[in-house]
Amino acid sequence: MLQRLVHRLPPGVRAVLRRIPPLVLLYRWMRQGRLMRERHVFVVLAVLAVAIGLAAVTDRRGLAPSGALVLTVLGGGLWLRVRSLVALLAIVAVMVGYNGWQDSAAAGPGMIATLGITAVLSLTLARTRQQLGVQGLRGDTMLLELRDRLRRQGEMPSLPDGWASEIVLLQAGGSSFGGDFVVSACDGDILEVALVDVSGKGIDAGTRALMLSGAFGGLLGSVHPEDFLPACNTYLRRQRWDEGFVTAVHLVVNLATGEYTVESAGHPPAVQFDAATGNWRVSPAKGVVLGVVPDLNCVPEHGRLRSGDALLLYTDGLVESPGSDLDEGIDRLLGEAERLVPQGFGHGARELVETMAAARDDDCALVVIRRV
Repeated sequence: MLQRLVHRLPPGVRAVLRRIPPLVLLYRWMRQGRLMRERHVFVVLAVLAVAIGLAAVTDRRGLAPSGALVLTVLGGGLWLRVRSLVALLAIVAVMVGYNGWQDSAAAGPGMIATLGITAVLSLTLARTRQQLGVQGLRGDTMLLELRDRLRRQGEMPSLPDGWASEIVLLQAGGSSFGGDFVVSACDGDILEVALVDVSGKGIDAGTRALMLSGAFGGLLGSVHPEDFLPACNTYLRRQRWDEGFVTAVHLVVNLATGEYTVESAGHPPAVQFDAATGNWRVSPAKGVVLGVVPDLNCVPEHGRLRSGDALLLYTDGLVESPGSDLDEGIDRLLGEAERLVPQGFGHGARELVETMAAARDDDCALVVIRRV
């Protein structure tokens, strides 16, 4: 397209243009550009910047202020690569200098400072997009899609009559990403649920949680329940991560009989509510955190859920706080959970999590499985 436009110019005009080094360099760069779309965007923004700069000098009604050059810089930050954006910024700088030469009031310190800050932000945005290999706001869209997929993976499958469940995930700082996630699968009368806690919080742990949720979700229901945590441990050891650790609790429930098995890998213990006695019982299941040693040595716990019983799985963000013992945190959790008993654990799970997490800055998760 560019070559056709140049060849349509009269020979004399082409000869004059070839004697202007900046135009020759610009022409060669555009011919060597990798993305035709980027060339078009650059041409449009460059022409717009020149038009705004020239119009600002002759404009007396304020219809074309030189501050509108900020829009071209923002557009470059969204759609151009760093090299192209630098060229656009050079054009904008020339137009600002031209405006200041023609009219000192048209390019005051305020406008120059605004353009400078916008240019730094645009360069940062362009550099990030270039590393990701995306244009515009596609990087943010990808993150939103990943977040939605993580949430869909954490949804509990439909349970038969007589069973109900609640899942609450609350990320630190109101972030959409965190280190806590849930994967579940239901095959006939067998329900499997795994609550996983990746060390760290917020976005720092969210990237690893996104990868592990897909891997653990694929293992759940594909391997024998007794082999789930060992398979997760083997997978993590192959990753050879240097940062943090991963804990998990794995629950298998027979929905026909109510019998269940809980296995823990360095995770806070599950808690069962016994409706017949009104007591809470802390699970003795225990094991080593995932990805550290070849053999987890998990000690499972077997039990049974009867009508009115409930089982709580949670992450350490609900019960751990600096300077306090884990047992104290569990006691506080059970004290708050006691208020849910009269309403049958129906819709108070989120309120429970928000109450427990109010004084903490950590990812929190709660899974409630109850027999009604």
